[in-house]
Amino acid sequence: MNRIKEVLKDKGISQTWLAEKTGKSYNSINEYARNVRQPSVEDLYKIAGILNISVKELLVENE
Repeated sequence: MNRIKEVLKDKGISQTWLAEKTGKSYNSINEYARNVRQPSVEDLYKIAGILNISVKELLVENE
């Protein structure tokens, strides 16, 4: 499971914006956000870079 949906909400960023920045379809980002499908490791790093956070923050809830 990932925390993409929560991170986007916290940062006030839309899934559409993230789709444009990653070059992925909106449907792919939406499936990642709903944990229907998981992004590849490469895509996790790309998403983390775009959101200016660590990959760990996408995967593990802050303690």
